[in-house]
Amino acid sequence: MTQLPDGRYVDDAPYDPQISIQQLERQDLDAPNWLLVWRKFRQHKLGLISGIFLLLSYLMLPFAGFFAPYGANERHEEHLFSPPQLVRFFHEGEFLGPYIYPMTAEANLETFQWEFKPDYSNPSRLRFFCKGTEYKLAGLIPSKRHLFCAAEGQTIFLWGSDRLGRDVFSRILYGAQLSLTVGLIGITVSFVLGIGFGSLAGYFGGTIDWVVNRVIEILRSLPELPLWLALSAAVPSNWSPVAVFFIISIILGILDWPGLARSVRAKFLSLREEEFVRAAEMMGASSGRVIQKHLLPNFMSHLIASATLSIPAMILGETALSFLGLGLRAPAVSWGVMLNDAQNLASVDIYPWIAIPMLPIVVVVLAFNFLGDGLRDSLDPYQS
Repeated sequence: MTQLPDGRYVDDAPYDPQISIQQLERQDLDAPNWLLVWRKFRQHKLGLISGIFLLLSYLMLPFAGFFAPYGANERHEEHLFSPPQLVRFFHEGEFLGPYIYPMTAEANLETFQWEFKPDYSNPSRLRFFCKGTEYKLAGLIPSKRHLFCAAEGQTIFLWGSDRLGRDVFSRILYGAQLSLTVGLIGITVSFVLGIGFGSLAGYFGGTIDWVVNRVIEILRSLPELPLWLALSAAVPSNWSPVAVFFIISIILGILDWPGLARSVRAKFLSLREEEFVRAAEMMGASSGRVIQKHLLPNFMSHLIASATLSIPAMILGETALSFLGLGLRAPAVSWGVMLNDAQNLASVDIYPWIAIPMLPIVVVVLAFNFLGDGLRDSLDPYQS
């Protein structure tokens, strides 16, 4: 050993690359599983970016009212189908900060429609942390403070307004609260039923396995879309939007569990004959403990990846039902409810911004799929 001037010691032995590789391999074997998963997940760039995007999206949900300049159903009667307004920073070569050009409405006597034109001579600066329509943070705390607003007497429609003069941007933010949450509730119902019935069928077998398999086969033989329509049409029309939301979430979860139950059953059939399961049973462990402590943890990675791939399917299911008018209904706000206004192709051709709610749906579904791919590849960190 040689002592350096700073007090540290250096080994005088020659460098051996084989020993270094073995030490690195030993460090990987001794590292906790979550660290190995994180190391491999970081290499999946699309999955990592998608995970960060989805995390920020869900963290934003309780504060949607703060980021939205208007309320979800706040109307502006003089700005029906107003086009999107671009936020600018320079006016005639001079820096003004973020501002917009106000929209002036003119009646077209040939088409009998209002035409909106920007007033380029009157730039209107945006206000920040201003007071506006009252909302509730996280559904509990009343507040009137918004991140940004238009100047007094002006309006701001970043993504235009709809047929009733409601801000599309604000409604998309409020709609995310329902559209993104429906997948979480649905996947909870699906996991409870799928893991419960699948584990019983795979572990005990016999009559229980036969009954569960017949139920799964019956449910999977039914056409999915007509079954959605039938169950949704059975929901009373006089129920509140919150009640309809929970019923739709439960319906989506009930229709999704057979596939998960079949996967759980197949995995249990292969694991229940393993030596560690037999050893636990011989030591007196109960069936519930064997399932919870020994069987489920062995394919938890598959369940996590399955969840990230099932949530977008439920989001699309809610969107389809609401688009057809059989899911959530006004005054509830979701992306599917907003797309219900885009059924008229003539209106979409004239006012294309009313179809903008398609974009967050596409982005969120792709993000969940990329995240699922990344998790599926990284949850088995020892696989090359």
